[in-house]
Amino acid sequence: MISNQILQNTIDGLKNIARLDFAVMDTDGNEVASTGAQADASVAAAIEDFVKSPADSQEFPEYLFFKIYDEQTPEYVLVVHSSGEVGYTIGKMAAFQLQGLMVAYKERFDKDNFIKNLLLDNLLLVDIYSRAKKLRVEMEAKRVVVIVEPLTGKENGLLEMVRGYVGTSGKDFVSAVDENSVVIVKELTDSNSKNEIERLASGLREVLEKEGLSEVHVAYGNPVGEIKEVSRSYKEAKMAMDVGKIFFEGRSIIAYSELGIGRLIYQLPIPLCKMFITEIFGGKNPEDLDEETVTTIHKFFENSLNVSETSRQLFIHRNTLVYRLDKLQKSTGLDLRVFEDAITFKIAMMVVRYMKYMEDFDY
Repeated sequence: MISNQILQNTIDGLKNIARLDFAVMDTDGNEVASTGAQADASVAAAIEDFVKSPADSQEFPEYLFFKIYDEQTPEYVLVVHSSGEVGYTIGKMAAFQLQGLMVAYKERFDKDNFIKNLLLDNLLLVDIYSRAKKLRVEMEAKRVVVIVEPLTGKENGLLEMVRGYVGTSGKDFVSAVDENSVVIVKELTDSNSKNEIERLASGLREVLEKEGLSEVHVAYGNPVGEIKEVSRSYKEAKMAMDVGKIFFEGRSIIAYSELGIGRLIYQLPIPLCKMFITEIFGGKNPEDLDEETVTTIHKFFENSLNVSETSRQLFIHRNTLVYRLDKLQKSTGLDLRVFEDAITFKIAMMVVRYMKYMEDFDY
């Protein structure tokens, strides 16, 4: 539950304050962390006897033992390299510190498990409410789920970096549901929740990229008002992350509410997509369009099908643009100057992009 490194850091800090050596042993007498020389075999044997006894503390020549409990069961034994009343007082304070650390980490572990199961829809409604009450998690609060994912996939230390930025207020939760991303369940306090979410997303991206991550993608779902709805916001954030990679390549922050028609295309089965593309382009592959034609199409769409503005931005004569559009119409049967044909072509190109992404992903 609590890492050996955390225990080592804690007793190192205690040594700096008390000027005494400490060791944390497991209940079998094995050393877990220590600030001094390793205890001899007689100490290990005495610890085994101490664990079986009803006492909370015990004096051994040149050492003091204190039990550290996980609920009612001894989990560790704190060994203080001292004796007498002063050593006992210091030992009791150090044991109290470690005991508090155990409780805090156990509570965080329980909350982390609760949030993971909540996000993954692994809890019944009655379990959600009972566990939220037990863990003192507010049931009715405005929350949103934010997913952080580095471009390169798994990054060591990402979870702790995100936790460090979000903080440990107790109202927000940071967890790793899979090995490639970190999930934040953020409680919203600002009346303008969109601005609050965007501040969090942009701040996270900047901080993580300063820490050396090459590129970070952030996606978030819609805010929800109850703890039971958090899984819905998580699913929305996951979809926003995936759809953003397909249709919003130039953006590192994407919201579920901004996905538009890409959200619908993402949910189409591949066989249906292939059938649609065959009907639109026949046996031709739309990816075979030359670069000049593709650039012209994108610019034409960017300018809302305005021929004059598109030709101006492409630095070509209006008649040249008309010629290119006529040529495209002959090969596809779609006239992009007609709104209905333009919509059909736009959707078709998005479907092609989606299919290519899914093929690369499966590969």
